[in-house]
Amino acid sequence: MGKKIEVESPLVILHGDEMAQVAFEELLRTFVSSKLDIDLKEIDLSAENRLVTNGNAVTESIEALRKYGVGIKNAGITVNRAQLDDLLEKHPDIDESSLDPLATKSPNGAIRKGIGGNITREDIQFRNLRISRPEWVDRDIEVMTMDDGGIKDSFNELSRATGIIKLLFVGSSGDPEELHRREINKGDPLLLATNNIDDITDWAHRFFQRAIDEKRDIYLGLKDTVIPGYDGAMRSTIEKIYKSDYKQRVEQLGLNFYYELIDAQAARIVSNPPKRALWGVPDNTTGRKLFKLINQLKLHGIPPRSAHVSISRMSAGGGDQYGSYNAPAREDGIVKVVVDGEERHARRVKKGDPMLLMSNDRQAIKDWVSQVFRDASRKEKEVYFGLKREYMEYDEVFSNVITEVRRELAKQHTPPPSFMIMRPSSQLIKMITDPPRNALYPSQNLDGDIFSDISAALGGSLATASSIIESKEGTMLFEAPHGTAHDLYVRYQESNGKEAHFNPSALIYALGNALETLGEREANEELAEYAGRLKQALKDTVADGIVTADLKGKTTDPDSEKVVDMYGFIDALKERI
Repeated sequence: MGKKIEVESPLVILHGDEMAQVAFEELLRTFVSSKLDIDLKEIDLSAENRLVTNGNAVTESIEALRKYGVGIKNAGITVNRAQLDDLLEKHPDIDESSLDPLATKSPNGAIRKGIGGNITREDIQFRNLRISRPEWVDRDIEVMTMDDGGIKDSFNELSRATGIIKLLFVGSSGDPEELHRREINKGDPLLLATNNIDDITDWAHRFFQRAIDEKRDIYLGLKDTVIPGYDGAMRSTIEKIYKSDYKQRVEQLGLNFYYELIDAQAARIVSNPPKRALWGVPDNTTGRKLFKLINQLKLHGIPPRSAHVSISRMSAGGGDQYGSYNAPAREDGIVKVVVDGEERHARRVKKGDPMLLMSNDRQAIKDWVSQVFRDASRKEKEVYFGLKREYMEYDEVFSNVITEVRRELAKQHTPPPSFMIMRPSSQLIKMITDPPRNALYPSQNLDGDIFSDISAALGGSLATASSIIESKEGTMLFEAPHGTAHDLYVRYQESNGKEAHFNPSALIYALGNALETLGEREANEELAEYAGRLKQALKDTVADGIVTADLKGKTTDPDSEKVVDMYGFIDALKERI
């Protein structure tokens, strides 16, 4: 064995779950521990350890990243109710009522907030992968969303004061109860959305009856893991109605019902569409975007493209649904928004109505827009913002900040990159049906999740994209944008490790990016050169037709492909590095 490359700076390693973790450990053994003399600051960020430590693993991760500056994060599970129950049964000493939210929620938003980082997802530029283009013209898929309620009919404005925003509830007792509070600055956008539980129930009946009448498979997409008190409450109501009133009839007709997180479902439907389906997306802002996209695809299909797609998402530090307060109303009453002691809005809610309070930090928005422009200028990208300016004061602040940053750049004699502002639905349609060769699409978190998964699925696989989180202070966290591959992990366990079907490309690229960044920061040419060879070996392996099963048939020369498992892919990479 040759001499190891010496690395002065520590690297933060955040471990995850399931098949992604099996791959991660193998990659660290093969390309880090055996090649580098490096101090790894390893933290177990698995779902079980987050629970056992009551969220301290997340806090420890944030502290390590801020201290050491560069890290790599593996995919982890965001537990649903059933998974949480299983973990609690495994650890009977844990009292669920005393758990910190960090113990059970997705750690991603907390980490981005903790380091003040924004996320950019980019395609890995494999030169021989062809864009997957399913036949879409006249595809018989219909999208159904709620007409009213939610963010579409929200109260939203820019804060008139600096102080505390409170969400108060007045129920049968007549006394105001404080549900939530947070700090807010003058000019920060805020938003209160509610949905009527009766409207959700009526919509669910219409949705399932339409599917039966038209004999369509049924797809339902929400984001219940991240917004459990809002999307989760809607899911619970809709699925209860399905089981009690429609399940038997649906199955008798030979139809199927599928529930999936909206980002994963959007990717699946667009990249591998069913022949005939009714797609229910109750969240009407998301639903209208996907309704318009599907109608465009049915008319024009998905054109050939050789574009490099980059998507920038703002930190979840209090912004949009990912940093919201969300919960169903416990009883009938009135919910109020109070800012710095002044009541700004009040509305009636009924027991079970989902409630959502969002706010965002104007300075954080400005930091994000500045980063978008810096990234686009450095890599010569065009920028396409998606904003609902025509009826959303919440989004108007983004427009104002864009103008402000643009003027500041002009004063510094730094021209901003070419950019446009359009509706989010137009932004999504352009990204999929008419993308320029090198563009950046900034979006808020829920849109960013959906856009990223759709783009990655059309580009080959979620494993063919990279993800970078960068803070204003320079903290860099690299990760794979895919999940933990639960189904593949089950097969791996059942076969005692003999079936290791997983594409480690995104993790390899994240590892290469992290090592490259360390090399640049400590002027370690040997390390930077090694990291560059690792990334190039990844591209060369796929260019030579050696692919994992998820990329089978997706290269420019399918007949010469050699399909290998995860270990076979890593062995091929070792040969080329």
